[in-house]
Amino acid sequence: MPSPPDTFPIPEEAIEEKFLAATGPGGQNVNKVATAVQIRLDVYALRLSPPVFARLKQLAGSRFTSEGEIVLVARGHRTQEANRAEARARLGQLLAEAHDLPTRRVKTKPGKAAKARRLESKMARGAIKRGRGKVILD
Repeated sequence: MPSPPDTFPIPEEAIEEKFLAATGPGGQNVNKVATAVQIRLDVYALRLSPPVFARLKQLAGSRFTSEGEIVLVARGHRTQEANRAEARARLGQLLAEAHDLPTRRVKTKPGKAAKARRLESKMARGAIKRGRGKVILD
């Protein structure tokens, strides 16, 4: 099965699939056929670099188990094939996101004019607040 261009290729030996009885669309078919798919990916079998592994673990969140597996369940479609394709696509997208390096933030400093404007607005605000004092009647 070819993977979409924005996903990461996953080796077959790292994946374990199980089909479950699903809820959702399908009518009486849901009661007869196990259409939902639970897919388990052994992350250690992928041999990821430590930074990619850390990003993947953070992205997966509660779907990451203590045994080093990512567990996804797809049950939104009426057929096993559609649910299987959706689960694999989501898994590939998760891996692709983990491989993307986060963009580094470039620190910037405000210019002199911006600092002056900020100080002027603070002075104006302070003047307004000073004018709210108690009124003294003579």
